[in-house]
Amino acid sequence: MCGIIGYVGKKQAVPVLLYGLQRLEYRGYDSAGIAVIEPKENKIIVEKQIGKIKDLQEKLWNKKIEGNVGIGHSRWATHGAPTIENAHPHTSRSEIISIVHNGIIENYLELKKELEKKGYKFKSETDTEVIAHLLEDEYNGNLFETALKVAKKLEGAYAVGIISSKEPDKIVAIKKGSPLVIGLGKDENFIASDIPAVLEYTKDFIVLDDGEVAVITKDKVEVFDLGGNKKEKQ
Repeated sequence: MCGIIGYVGKKQAVPVLLYGLQRLEYRGYDSAGIAVIEPKENKIIVEKQIGKIKDLQEKLWNKKIEGNVGIGHSRWATHGAPTIENAHPHTSRSEIISIVHNGIIENYLELKKELEKKGYKFKSETDTEVIAHLLEDEYNGNLFETALKVAKKLEGAYAVGIISSKEPDKIVAIKKGSPLVIGLGKDENFIASDIPAVLEYTKDFIVLDDGEVAVITKDKVEVFDLGGNKKEKQ
């Protein structure tokens, strides 16, 4: 099983992401990584490491990565060996979108071939990188609308967390068949594969159902179905 964590709020994202990944270690993994939107240059910074979460922490020790929005992931290799290239987060071609993903995209080879015909180059062996490039290929200036469009093309069971330097105030999450919860805080919100990842910060949660897409900012959480219809969640 893979682990997903995401944060948007006022705190520095890196410590929150690392804490969450530590709490998800029980799920098993062979690599881990984080992606944070750096606000000064408005770019996504990605750091990955083979091995344990403590190895990722050591790699980040002397790197001052600042930003209040980010995603993290612990990976158990399925598509592709445990390498830096295959570790999550994965980033789109022009590095404007970064994603974490749990699950299996059954039609990823078909989607990959379509993207390769358009000139996309792949750095990894994963099905996840296909989603990142597909999001950029479909991006219309609205990350939520793009996520809806891409979700309809994906076959399989998955949970996805998405950030973009084009819309640096939010995380978009998609849930279909793999677990994903949203933690609700004051001036901050979270996504996670499991509740223990964010229990340090909140005891208030929304459990996403299959076929739901959430838009998460520090002040608000909105949940929709794949048709774009807003849903009331408690």
